[in-house]
Amino acid sequence: MGLFDFLKKGEEKPVQKPVAQPAAPKPVAAQPVAAPQAAAQDTYTVKSGDSLSKIAKNFYGDASQWHKIHQANLDKIKDPNLIEVGWQLKIPKA
Repeated sequence: MGLFDFLKKGEEKPVQKPVAQPAAPKPVAAQPVAAPQAAAQDTYTVKSGDSLSKIAKNFYGDASQWHKIHQANLDKIKDPNLIEVGWQLKIPKA
């Protein structure tokens, strides 16, 4: 088909491809944002025979990291040598 062939056929016009219109931005639903601290910790219930160093060894593989657990639970643990069975402790991720 030549450049002027469409004129020979009368009213027929070349087909133009539609131009894609950019989509309108979709409204974003408000989603609750989790507190960064909540996502970066586990919870552990103290059992009989536990100590902070034993718990640290279990979670971190290093008993000397007990101070991380102590710092995360200063509201409960006044003396790191005295923890009570049943306490729910926050365990920060390594």
